[in-house]
Formats: sequence, structure tokens, C-alpha cells
Amino acid sequence: MTLIVCGLAEVPAIIAARRPSHMITLLDPASMIETPAGFADRHLKLGVNDIAEPMEGMVLPHAGLVADLLAFGRTWDESAPMIIHCWAGISRSSASAFVLACERNPDASEKAIALAMRKVARHAYPNRRIVALADDMLSRKGRMIDAVEAMGDYEYSGVGVPFDFPVRYPW
Repeated sequence: MTLIVCGLAEVPAIIAARRPSHMITLLDPASMIETPAGFADRHLKLGVNDIAEPMEGMVLPHAGLVADLLAFGRTWDESAPMIIHCWAGISRSSASAFVLACERNPDASEKAIALAMRKVARHAYPNRRIVALADDMLSRKGRMIDAVEAMGDYEYSGVGVPFDFPVRYPW
């Protein structure tokens, strides 16, 4: 099954058209949205800024956030898509999709997963802090970090284009 990665603006249309069963929202706490109708206990809201280093007044991705992401991901049975969004659909959401794909495919090459993401999303730029924390939690010994660096340059667009990302190997 697929993960749908997008920005906040695309969420209502994607919910209506694709009927995802689960949703992950990664927004700064001041911009957090209400849970859409029909999601109840299938909506994970993570209040976090899109930063990789501490900044005054901002919420840095932390181990608890990544642990919550992984735990919530395990509740998804893949019977319908899962939507993962942040503000623009570029960094926090692509990092989360990459993390979930790595966890679901423990024997797959992290680089293959990252390059598959690059192939479908030239604008994806996974948040390095989220990836580094997950790399440690999943005992990937730096391979996840190296993999997102191997994605190379991204096409800056300001706002990403929604994309589907398969959570299961092969890519």
C-alpha cells in the first residue's frame, strides 16, 4: 500500500478523493489542525518545526516524536493509503515517509528507498534530524542518514507536489 505525502493545502482534496485510513500531521504547534471527520483515533498530530538544529522558540524534532511516529505507523494495516503531511510537503512529511518505509523493510537498502523517493519526488528534502533520530532508533548505523544525502540536490519549489510512496519493497 502507499503513503501519500503532501502539504497542508492538499489534505482536504486528497482525503475526499483517496479515502486514506490514517493521517499524520507534522506542523508547528501554533498551526496545528483539528482532526478531520472520520479519523478519530487514526490521526497522529506531531507539533514540531521544520528545523534540524535547536532554534529559540521552536520545537526541534526529538526522540519522543520519532518514537510516536514509529508506534503510530505500526497501527496502520495498509488496507487503505496513509496520508502524511506537513506545511509544504517537502521536509517533515518526506522524512516521515522515508522512516516508515525503512522500518517496514528492515532488510532493504536504505539508499534504494531514498533513491526511490527521489525518483517520484524531485522536491523531497527529508528533515535530517527526523532521519537521524530514526536511524539511531532502528539501529541503521548511519545508513539512513547517508541514504538521504545520496538523494542529491532537490528541486526547490516552495510547496511540494503530492506524491505516492510505496511503503513496501521493491521500489
